[in-house]
Amino acid sequence: MDRHSVIEISKTFLFDAAHFLPHAPAGHPNARMHGHSFQVTVTLAGEPDPARGWLRDLGEVAHAVEGVRDALDHRTLNEIDGLAIPTLERLSAWIFARLKPALPELVSVTVRRDSLGESCTFRETRP
Repeated sequence: MDRHSVIEISKTFLFDAAHFLPHAPAGHPNARMHGHSFQVTVTLAGEPDPARGWLRDLGEVAHAVEGVRDALDHRTLNEIDGLAIPTLERLSAWIFARLKPALPELVSVTVRRDSLGESCTFRETRP
């Protein structure tokens, strides 16, 4: 591979959860408890191991994201430590922070609410 080339691999998982935005103005629909089906895509980037031919075993990625999915699925997001204000922005950063230690090649997390046509990507910045 060219020394400036990078491979990206992604894994997507789904979860359903309820939340509310405690600082939304009175009358705002998101101030009330409501739920969404979320789709999360985690992306890893780097150079594949020359001996194995892969950046990371996707089974390892699936195992890492399963722990995060279990922490979020069918929960009230506001009750999870670090998600008292569960915006898409904070949720994508929260997921990134939990996966990064197990997946050092992680470069971004995108959280989608497809029913609303909304998404947010948290991307690691490089110096």
